[in-house]
Amino acid sequence: MKIVIVGAGIGGLATALSLKRAGFEDIKVYERAPELRPLGVGINLLPHAVRELTELGLRDRLSALGTAPQALQYYNRFGQLIWSEPRGTAAGYRWPQFSVHRGRLQMMLAEAVIESCGSDVLRLGHHLDAVKFGDGRAQAVFDCDGETVTEDADVLIGADGIHSAVRRTFHPNEGAPIWNGLTLWRGTARVPAFLNGRTMIMAGDDQLKFVAYPLSEIGDDGAMTVNFIAEQRTDGSRKETVDWNRAVAIPPLADLFREWNFSWLDVPSVIASADEILEYPMVDRDPLDHWTHGRITLLGDAAHAMYPNGSNGASQAILDARTLAYHVATAESPDDALARFEADRRPPTTALVAANRRQGPEQVMAIARERAPHGFDKVHDVIPETELRAIASEYKKAAGFDPEILNTRDSLTPAAR
Repeated sequence: MKIVIVGAGIGGLATALSLKRAGFEDIKVYERAPELRPLGVGINLLPHAVRELTELGLRDRLSALGTAPQALQYYNRFGQLIWSEPRGTAAGYRWPQFSVHRGRLQMMLAEAVIESCGSDVLRLGHHLDAVKFGDGRAQAVFDCDGETVTEDADVLIGADGIHSAVRRTFHPNEGAPIWNGLTLWRGTARVPAFLNGRTMIMAGDDQLKFVAYPLSEIGDDGAMTVNFIAEQRTDGSRKETVDWNRAVAIPPLADLFREWNFSWLDVPSVIASADEILEYPMVDRDPLDHWTHGRITLLGDAAHAMYPNGSNGASQAILDARTLAYHVATAESPDDALARFEADRRPPTTALVAANRRQGPEQVMAIARERAPHGFDKVHDVIPETELRAIASEYKKAAGFDPEILNTRDSLTPAAR
């Protein structure tokens, strides 16, 4: 069986590795960029994604890329603790959670793909012009330096991100991603360690928020590298929401959080310590009624781009990759495989897009601000512990990383079942 993947991001590369692990040999990954570079900032891989990468034999490489947070804590804009929960193995998972640099993760996956599938598996500098399907086959037409490259396939997978050219083929009038009015500023900084050095923090509410988590261990100097995200809600009137991704001046952003000097973290100082800060819109896309057209299907952000609330985008792409490979390996036909894949993955990711539009587990900060805008003496007088625990638990179940379910479900490696 010949399988063509469009897009060499985290989802596309994980798909190639998963298909190889499932026994397929004729795999090609086409990427628009002329070279892969370690772009981006930090992301979190939750235990359900780490399980899949572990079963692909990448646990040691993954561990070397970043750190494993042991706790997640939510605070209001006065630095008062709203909710704390253990994460990774500290929460009873058989697999940790990893905070890693997105670009380094992509490069690691690319190296693993080349090692397992061969040096010619990655075809860079190929711009997708068209996809076609019919007669039990799929076809992709690429432009490479002015030359037309046509590739036939038994299965074609669109893993080409939120601006997917494959998706646009079937939904040409969809338009740009949908902006919710939140602007994100992302950066990394070397700062004095806070809390225990293994805690991810979210402070603020749905109007102004600051997120930070370690990307390295604490050094001899008592400092660590952190990834941070600052968010502010606006009136949503800005028009150019497609490709912001641009550097912005640091002092005005630090000044926006000038009063956020908590006893355990100096937020303005963290922002001011960044080498560079990039600005993004918080965008997603409306869920689709179906992902599959003949032998062509979508995966990852191309299928279900979602807000980053809950830190689930990359993890869901990895789950897509493993689920697709499992069904391609075990179904009676490629058509049956794609139908099973979509039946397994489209309903939960559709629900997750909706949950993230409601702020996912981060809604506890908005609730705290609504009920106690000037802070509180005891958080459980404002939000009962049962309510906080239910919000966290329901999101884990929706996203597929409830500890008991994840620890006991069957493997997605065909040979293991």
